[in-house]
Amino acid sequence: MSDTVIPGERIERTIYLIRGQKVMLDRDLAGLYGVETRVLNQAVTRNIRRFPADFMFELTREEIMRISQIVTSSSDLKFSKSVRAFTEQGVAMLSTVLRSDRAIDVNIAIMRIFVKLRQMLDSHAKLAKKLAGLEAKYDEQFRVVFEVLNELMAAPEPKRKPIGFSVKERRARYSAR
Repeated sequence: MSDTVIPGERIERTIYLIRGQKVMLDRDLAGLYGVETRVLNQAVTRNIRRFPADFMFELTREEIMRISQIVTSSSDLKFSKSVRAFTEQGVAMLSTVLRSDRAIDVNIAIMRIFVKLRQMLDSHAKLAKKLAGLEAKYDEQFRVVFEVLNELMAAPEPKRKPIGFSVKERRARYSAR
């Protein structure tokens, strides 16, 4: 299986930051593996010793509700009794309990995405450190440049839809005589 079967963007969209950790949800993983969420969770339950708290944890109702507001197709999250979140190590462990070629191939793709994310975060941190050093060195001369660069490096604020509604009035039709 290659990245063309499971695009990296699809995997990236299923990685969330919860409790300060990058995790993937059981239902997203089940979709990638091509199994039902129930089947994935049964395999985990049968092998629960392989999934300590730093590999997998269950979300609270508040966390589930927060995620269901972020995810557009989240109807199954709202009604789930429990949702499991798997860290990178937990995802790696899943390939040992889901014994299929697809599980192995999907895990390889997921691990590559986690590595890519780590590299991006590392390069961003290095760039920020270099910028801070230059800012201290060149002080007032380039203050405006550094302010612009800091703004560009800041995380963009999420776009929000305006609250309320708008009414579109129909134009009156005039007959041509």
